[in-house]
Amino acid sequence: MEIGAILCGKISGIIDYGAFVDCENGQRGMVHISEIANSYVENIREHLTVGQEVRVKVLNITPEGKISLSIKKAVESATPEKPRAPRPPRKPAGQANVWQGGKPKREAPQNFEDMMSRFKQTSEENISTLRKSGDTRYSGGAKRRK
Repeated sequence: MEIGAILCGKISGIIDYGAFVDCENGQRGMVHISEIANSYVENIREHLTVGQEVRVKVLNITPEGKISLSIKKAVESATPEKPRAPRPPRKPAGQANVWQGGKPKREAPQNFEDMMSRFKQTSEENISTLRKSGDTRYSGGAKRRK
């Protein structure tokens, strides 16, 4: 028996956290409850019964001889893999990834006065938008009652 092997076996015992499987080669291993199905298994007895034949995959063999098995990985191994969509071609080595999305860039201001005038214009536009919306959180205080 080796790790990764797919074997047939019979369930010989069920406990709350797993099931014991007598494999075709005469050895016994255990399937943990987390290795029974791809979905959550609350009650193992709803999925397995004593005497049921199962296919298992050998996950691990400890130095003491304990064998860990998986039913769900044996099923996954039996189903052929779905073909994957082809990846886009890679850029040649040495080319940097350049982000090309987002807002269009404006021309950079030439001096401090240009930067200040653009800031002032943007600020005035934002303040007028906030005042029009009537949002009191940003307009400088609560509205007065008459």
